[in-house]
Amino acid sequence: MKKNALIPVCLFGTIAGDMIGFRFEWNKCTDPNFVLFTHNPHFTDDTVLTVAVADAILTQRGYGEVIVEYARRYPKAGYGSFFRRWLANDGMEPYNSFGNGSAMRVSPVAWAFNTGEEVLREAERSAAVTHSHPEGIKGAQSVALAIYLARTGADKNQIRKEIEARFGFDLHRTLDEIRPTYQWDSTSPGSVPESIIAFLEAADFESALRNAILLGGDADTMAAIAGSIAEAYYGVPEEIVAEVRKRLPADLLDVVERFQTYAR
Repeated sequence: MKKNALIPVCLFGTIAGDMIGFRFEWNKCTDPNFVLFTHNPHFTDDTVLTVAVADAILTQRGYGEVIVEYARRYPKAGYGSFFRRWLANDGMEPYNSFGNGSAMRVSPVAWAFNTGEEVLREAERSAAVTHSHPEGIKGAQSVALAIYLARTGADKNQIRKEIEARFGFDLHRTLDEIRPTYQWDSTSPGSVPESIIAFLEAADFESALRNAILLGGDADTMAAIAGSIAEAYYGVPEEIVAEVRKRLPADLLDVVERFQTYAR
């Protein structure tokens, strides 16, 4: 059963997943009761580029232009080698990526547009500045549509059915089936469906993040993706929002807070 939202916010779910998952990206977690936040206030490119997409929407500038601006402002956020090469070339041409980077940053699109078709179109536009490969586009669109469906009242069966029908994912696999053989994978086909399943099997917002992290893969990005859908479905606990707020630099938090008003 869908729970009432704890706090009707957007973007905090993505950022919380990134912050909580970061320390497990190369250090596989096997404790289901791990502490969510540590003293390390680290965030990665998942957060920086999500805020960049939100800012592009707020200011009506091109996605590529604003992504370049934010990545240069935060040059040590953990970008991949192809992205860094794209950045050095002023973001001139996409690099045909089918990685999960387009999916990790897409959540603002799902909150800012008001029909499924608009969300799909804008998800493609936000992805294509870097992730022009069809699988890169699919990753962004599937996550954006899942968020949109969740925030507009669809239940989990409806979300699963719609995403499977549009994108060909197998979302009937269970985490118990996936976990024993799952390995680190930053591609969209190899991590986005699993991140959606982490949400589908969750009982609440927090367990969506734990599900994604305990798969033992690209933990920060997978938790960011699962968290972005879970926040639209469940809301975000007040204590998690508070932890995110105190860990974000003022410039990033300002955009997130302005986007809350815009998305409502």
